[in-house]
Amino acid sequence: GFTDHEIEQPWVGVACAFNEVIPGHTHLQQVADAVKAGVRMAGGTPMQFGIIGICDGIAMGHAGMRYSLPSRENIADSVELMARAHAFDALVLVTNCDKIDPGVLMAAARLNIPAVVVSGGPMLAGRHRGRDVDFITVMEAQGAVEAGRMEPEELAELEDCACPGCGSCAGLFTANSMNCLTEAIGMGLPGNGTIPAVHAQRIRLAKRAGMAVMEMLRKGRRPRDIITPASLRNALAVDMAIGGSTNTVLHLLAIAHEAGVGLDLRTIQEVCDATPNLARISPAGEGRHHMQDLHEAGGIPAVMGELSRKGLVDPEVPCVAADRIGEVFEGRTTLNPEVLRPVDDPYMPT
Repeated sequence: GFTDHEIEQPWVGVACAFNEVIPGHTHLQQVADAVKAGVRMAGGTPMQFGIIGICDGIAMGHAGMRYSLPSRENIADSVELMARAHAFDALVLVTNCDKIDPGVLMAAARLNIPAVVVSGGPMLAGRHRGRDVDFITVMEAQGAVEAGRMEPEELAELEDCACPGCGSCAGLFTANSMNCLTEAIGMGLPGNGTIPAVHAQRIRLAKRAGMAVMEMLRKGRRPRDIITPASLRNALAVDMAIGGSTNTVLHLLAIAHEAGVGLDLRTIQEVCDATPNLARISPAGEGRHHMQDLHEAGGIPAVMGELSRKGLVDPEVPCVAADRIGEVFEGRTTLNPEVLRPVDDPYMPT
């Protein structure tokens, strides 16, 4: 059904991890449709294909967890196979959740054709008896029941409201950490890590991602122009500032390897020692703050803006949103110091 004009235009592969298994993925078809609209608006021809995803939450506590990390390599390989076999000119990678996020970034670095990553965004926190709750609250409650400190009926009540809709788990676990670091590296647009999954802003972001990849194609900007030692240090600084999942080390090393960039534990430690901790997002801080709170506090641009006041991020690296990532965060500061502390009043100095 393609017209000759569509075939003559640049072909943009839209790799979408939609499935009906993972809460973070059940809405990704809508996100992919918005991406395709953006590609068409900017003069490209989108072609969607699928990639697998494993939910670490569902796989936890049984032999299924042994399959989670290997799936990351399968995802990177499958995106490479599709992109090379069909000679796509560019890619938009529609993702969410623990191993899918790094898997598509590894593929982007390996392929080195114009690419933008857009996530499905975080789940909203649930509400239970007057407090915000999430996935980890249920896990802790299960332990409380086993220890005799909670009645099974309260656990059942909590289970029904802790995860109220689609999106990656509401706290700063691996998925949301990697979605934020995708933004900090420069491979995702502003808001990629923090706009809630159910907000209309997420669909607008997906349309802009489709348009952004066409701009990258016109400029000849590629992932390895973006994934550099400087951008990885930016990502690590953001990681330390927000208190991301320790699994980010596992994934950033793999992404750096695919990009041919040197990154080692000594460099990571240097960034740890230099960067203050500015946020305590669930499961830290007794679970009082969630991803929606970080978004309302200004999101990753505000985090980077605060860090830039101490010279802790490099504003000159290119990104998918602009010629230099400083255009995204310069002048941005926290909008809620209770959630995202100013850089001169951190939770911890390192």
